[in-house]
Amino acid sequence: MKKIKGRTSLFGRRGLKTKIILGLSMATLAAACGSTSSSSTATTAATSATSSSSSGITIAFNMGAEADPFFISMNIGAEAEAKKLGVKLIWQGDPSLYSPATQIPIVDQLLALHPSALIIAPTDPNALQPAVNQAVSEGIPVFNVDTHVANMAKVVSFITGDNTQGGQAAADAMAKAMHYTAGKTYQVVVGLSSPTATTNTARLAGFKAEIAAKYPGIQIVSTAYSESVAATANTNVNNWLTQYPHLAGIFAIDGTNATGASSALQAHGLVGKVALVGYDAYSNNVALLQTGVFSALIAQNPTEEGAMSVANAVKYLRQGKKATGIPKQIILPNVVLTPSTPAAQLAKYTYATA
Repeated sequence: MKKIKGRTSLFGRRGLKTKIILGLSMATLAAACGSTSSSSTATTAATSATSSSSSGITIAFNMGAEADPFFISMNIGAEAEAKKLGVKLIWQGDPSLYSPATQIPIVDQLLALHPSALIIAPTDPNALQPAVNQAVSEGIPVFNVDTHVANMAKVVSFITGDNTQGGQAAADAMAKAMHYTAGKTYQVVVGLSSPTATTNTARLAGFKAEIAAKYPGIQIVSTAYSESVAATANTNVNNWLTQYPHLAGIFAIDGTNATGASSALQAHGLVGKVALVGYDAYSNNVALLQTGVFSALIAQNPTEEGAMSVANAVKYLRQGKKATGIPKQIILPNVVLTPSTPAAQLAKYTYATA
């Protein structure tokens, strides 16, 4: 796995600062490999977590693909808020893969630590529902961020970006970049990380709805999935470019797909010939936006999402597990960035990095 500069500890991540995390990560790795020692490792980690958090609040924060710059930025916000509020934060996800198969063992290990609260960005709304149900049954309040489980009745609060609106904005940006003209036909494809993650499905739904309402000449000829691996997204785009020689546009529905798509277009010399609209203002992708590789980027605010999630969890606990003043759902606005966006505005919305 690629090492993220400035991030230390297990999996090359920043902010896992205690032996709690070492024990947890070792247990997770052992479980993933089918090791017979995972049980004893988990017991050691749980004992450490109990003793270290006995005098305060411990927040477990679980996500998919923690090396994704979106989650790195979210981690920065979460850690800053945890430090400000004087609570412990356990940040743990799979190093690189975005899938329920890799997320479930990790959240199971986190629950074994009996944290004060669980913040989770589920990679699949149904597959992660049992973990949420288990947490609630054990008296551990649950908060969703970015994505959500299917039944949120017992989830205290959910924070995300406006994904449907983001998909609609992507369709408008795509049509503009292709110089859409009524009566003509345009083939486009969509690269996603997951067929079920609620962010992906909402963005795709918004994209399709806007096309149906305003751009009937645009045809979505294919979709493909990458599990948040940029190299897989790159392969998907290479396949599309062979299969659809007249491809007019690509909607890369999240940051890793945007990264993979941009490198494929550059390698094929198709920058400016195939419209590329991406999600997530990774610093590298913002730089490529400025050179015209991207026609547009839809920017979220992961740092704020992370900070707000921790703040809400701590408030809920310190209020005696009461949700007074905590909204059930918070939807943050997206921002559309283009090559003509002023540099100061681009800097404002570029995701924070370690």
